[in-house]
Amino acid sequence: MSRQNPQDVIIEVALNGARRKDSNPQVPISVEELTDDALACLEAGAQIIHQHDDLGQSDAPLGGASPEHMAAKSAAFYRALYRAVPDAIAYPTSNWPGPIQERWRHQQILARDGLLRMAYVDPGSVNVGAWGSDGLPQIAGSLVYPHSYADIAWMVEQCRELGLAPNMAIFEAGFLRVVRAYETAGALPRGAFVKLCFSERLAFGFPPTRMALDAYRSLLEGSALTWAVAVLGGDVIDSGMARWALEAGGHLRVGLEDYAGAGQPRNVELVLAAKKLCEEVGRPLASRSRAAEILGVPSRGETPESSLSKVSHSP
Repeated sequence: MSRQNPQDVIIEVALNGARRKDSNPQVPISVEELTDDALACLEAGAQIIHQHDDLGQSDAPLGGASPEHMAAKSAAFYRALYRAVPDAIAYPTSNWPGPIQERWRHQQILARDGLLRMAYVDPGSVNVGAWGSDGLPQIAGSLVYPHSYADIAWMVEQCRELGLAPNMAIFEAGFLRVVRAYETAGALPRGAFVKLCFSERLAFGFPPTRMALDAYRSLLEGSALTWAVAVLGGDVIDSGMARWALEAGGHLRVGLEDYAGAGQPRNVELVLAAKKLCEEVGRPLASRSRAAEILGVPSRGETPESSLSKVSHSP
């Protein structure tokens, strides 16, 4: 059984990603749009904010070819966000392409500037792509998203050195087995958060079924990890996954990066729908301070040495 409090719910909102404005004009792209969206989501009850670069969109200032450029654009967003909500928790996506040291370097820059409390750590490799019209994995637009065991160890060590909480997307079962190995060895930095990712329109990972959630939960047997669910290319609420997770003591990720349901909602509408479901299930949202406490996320500006406590294995 997890050590997480079964009552207080953590909501992460992924503001943007593969979705473009031509499919949903509500997708935030500019620093101003991201800031307004993030503040609305935090006001509605979300506690963790995640944003992407421009993914090739010409009107998007958050993308960048270099780690320095990407860090600068992310910093503009974070500084605006923290001016309004100093205790917000926000973290960016991976840079691309190149070796892990280049893909991750924007996070090093942001952390050393005191702008990060959390960082992404992807604990495995996966073929990323969608299903084609012929029912086969679509070749065009697909990519291999690689992270060797050496890459994973390097990212974990960076989190430890910089005092960052590792936020880990679990795209395949092997990802979670790697994280559990680090947990069992007492080698996870403070604040670890895993998102169990299911997919409907994407050609990887488990589909969003109760049996699939149970499979992941079996790998979490005896774990102290705090976990949430996400449905990529679908709807975490309409699929039933959000309710099953809440009933099992888990947390939620919502947002337009993942959403492929009906209509053209704003991110805050997805947060409010999640909040309503939490109320139906009888689990209130955690405050931002409570979310940080549940996860063990260090404060911004906390020295790395003071944030090196490791998650211990709790049978």
